[in-house]
Amino acid sequence: MFWGGQAFLTYKIKYGGFFKVVIERTTIVVWSNNMSIWEKSNWRSKPRVQMPDYTNQEILNSVEKQLSAYPPLVFAGEARNLKEKLAYASKGKAFLLQGGDCAESFEQFSADSIRDTFKVMLQMAMVLTFGAKVPVIKVGRMAGQFAKPRSAPTEIQNGKELPSYRGDIINELAFTEKARIPNAKKMLQAYTQAAATLNLIRAFSSGGYADVNQVHSWTLGFTEGEKAVQYREMAKRIKDALDFMKAAGLEGKSSYELRTVDFYTSHESLLLEYEEALTRLDSTSGKWLAGSGHMIWIGDRTRQPDGAHVEFARGVLNPIGLKCGPTTTEDDLKVLLSKLNPNNEPGKLTLIARFGAGRVGDHLPRLIKVVEQEGADVVWCCDAMHGNTIKSSTGYKTRPFESVLREVREFFEIHKAEGTIPGGVHFEMTGQDVTECTGGVRAVTDENLSDRYHTACDPRLNASQSLELAFLVADELVARRTAAQVTGAA
Repeated sequence: MFWGGQAFLTYKIKYGGFFKVVIERTTIVVWSNNMSIWEKSNWRSKPRVQMPDYTNQEILNSVEKQLSAYPPLVFAGEARNLKEKLAYASKGKAFLLQGGDCAESFEQFSADSIRDTFKVMLQMAMVLTFGAKVPVIKVGRMAGQFAKPRSAPTEIQNGKELPSYRGDIINELAFTEKARIPNAKKMLQAYTQAAATLNLIRAFSSGGYADVNQVHSWTLGFTEGEKAVQYREMAKRIKDALDFMKAAGLEGKSSYELRTVDFYTSHESLLLEYEEALTRLDSTSGKWLAGSGHMIWIGDRTRQPDGAHVEFARGVLNPIGLKCGPTTTEDDLKVLLSKLNPNNEPGKLTLIARFGAGRVGDHLPRLIKVVEQEGADVVWCCDAMHGNTIKSSTGYKTRPFESVLREVREFFEIHKAEGTIPGGVHFEMTGQDVTECTGGVRAVTDENLSDRYHTACDPRLNASQSLELAFLVADELVARRTAAQVTGAA
């Protein structure tokens, strides 16, 4: 075929729409009818939801200008490394563990809280590695999880109505008119706290704190309790494996790998002024990096295909998470797959399923069908927290441990039935001894919730509950691996 005196070929591929390839001497130029030039500020022309309206534009402009001059919090090479690892998870050759605070707090910020959450995630990762027999990718909801979407724009207390609290990066928890006014300067404090958090995490990751033998000694302490006896056998088998490595002289040969970990950060990219200000052009690839975190995700309330949040996320090189809830339609998912991962890059897109215990079977199979029909390469991850929030008999918002576990098990069962790969799990958790979710071996009851209920937003699993859940997920992974071996042998 000829057009304008030049030869060209038009054809259709799964993720790019129609491409026109023009052959001009030795140069091949490619156009696409659905690939527009992306700029980091394009989102401003799109419908925006769950974002504040700042009353002082001059202060907002000043803050954005300052942030634009600051160094990025993460680097393009780190984001590319994470994407490569997630590509293995999409094939069942790695497993994603994503966890951390529902919303990071300025007031509760401390080195101890960072250390404790990092410590529990290392313990969880070790147990999951033993169960899955594949590397576990550790991604913390840390160093950027400051903003939260809300179910209503306002809240009422004692007959008084005020704007909802949207996270420390936007306004304050105190129920006063002044506290609830969005303050753009809070973005600067969020940046400083995120930078300090990343600095400490990097030190822990490479400074010996992550030594595998030390991590397992912490885990053994958990299993010594009378109610944790069911997990003792797995912990003993992990210890036997480590002892064998040491006796065989393998520990010294790989001491660096056994004493360090790769740890990545993630958050919901809700506040787009902050995200845009920290976006940088990667000189190596010529692509844009969201410099606020290694992985950013789009929430269940902000995934409108033509909305501002999707527009921003589609243009950055980072791995992207997409929350999929009961209201996610098949048609919307098709559009989002194409927009967020037009080249169908392995590891680029993680679908984070969040339906609620007892409802996974109503929704996950239809979404899996869409992904299979489109030939999309995705990581399937289970968020068993957000669909299981209830109000306790004592008035506290909580999440029953049993419901969280049930949703995880349903997630695994459906993937087994569909012949697809459960690539990871996502939990809101903390390393602190809070009492926010009920249940677990150290049985938190409704009456216990008031003891140490510290969250500003959603209830989190405490350290004990998080580790127990890791053991139970490991059981699911062992069962899946055993079933696959039996099927293969047959």
